[in-house]
Amino acid sequence: MINNNVLQESTARKIIAQLGCYSVIEYEKDISVGPASAQTAYFMGKMGCRKRQVVATLNNQGVILQAGAMQIMSGNVEMRSNVTGAGDLFKKMIGGKVTGESGIKPRYFGIGQVIFEPTYKYILLEDLSRWGGALTIEDGLFLACDETVNLTVTARTSLSSAVAGGEGLFNTTLVGNGIAVLESPVPAEELMVFDLQNDVLKIDGNMAIAWSHTLQFTVERSSRSLVGSAASGEGLVNVYRGTGRVLVAPIG
Repeated sequence: MINNNVLQESTARKIIAQLGCYSVIEYEKDISVGPASAQTAYFMGKMGCRKRQVVATLNNQGVILQAGAMQIMSGNVEMRSNVTGAGDLFKKMIGGKVTGESGIKPRYFGIGQVIFEPTYKYILLEDLSRWGGALTIEDGLFLACDETVNLTVTARTSLSSAVAGGEGLFNTTLVGNGIAVLESPVPAEELMVFDLQNDVLKIDGNMAIAWSHTLQFTVERSSRSLVGSAASGEGLVNVYRGTGRVLVAPIG
């Protein structure tokens, strides 16, 4: 048995979010800095630029992590590959190549804790049941998820939506029941949340970081006419159509 103070709050760190087996620690201030970097660290903390760390507390359950995200395993926790054979290895390698994510992600199972590497990015804990069981994310956002969640590759419906929209040909989609842990470029309070009910959302640029898999993504002219689009100065816009949710980082 191992006892630790990882989830005990102190003057240096506090728990800012918890969902499922995941807890998010934020380091209020970096008190281990030297004189040369103390001023920079001070103003970074004042601006909210702080280190954050995720802790997964396992009780006979499993989590899937981004490759290289594990820092410490505490307790009776085993690591296994998510590759089941040569064919599966090839599939995951191809999937990782086209999405920019690591296709081979380790799985941790048992009783204990998995402590993630610290990051300056902001942590989002998303329950997939609030997304209708499927969530498509931008490249680089995935950090971890429950083992009950499958990671799949979603292709764009058209070449124009990929090239013109600046979103790439493929994205990672998380499917299933469970929690997903994402690394966001902006904090949750800065995100704009749009819930569509058989409606349309148009965005000038690739500011959407996550959206419901039920939504159809296309790239269209901002005006019905080519001349009108040119005159407005907007040109092409990313369009999300249907019923679902979109997270937008307008100032990231």
